[in-house]
Amino acid sequence: MRAQRVWKVNGDASIGQLQSRLDDLNKRLGQLENQHPESWKLEELRASALSLSREIDDIRCAEATAALSELLRK
Repeated sequence: MRAQRVWKVNGDASIGQLQSRLDDLNKRLGQLENQHPESWKLEELRASALSLSREIDDIRCAEATAALSELLRK
């Protein structure tokens, strides 16, 4: 059985690009937490960061699964 992609990446974003976006989000979160700890924007940014990190994890897991499947196929 061949591994199939089960995720949808926004455009043609690579893991590096997604990681860069996540790093930027985390930096912004840190700034907001220091300046406005009760800000409603914090929850929105946290949700975006979690979603992005899950997307990165999904891609990495799918790539690892595909690589392992290829090794087992040989």
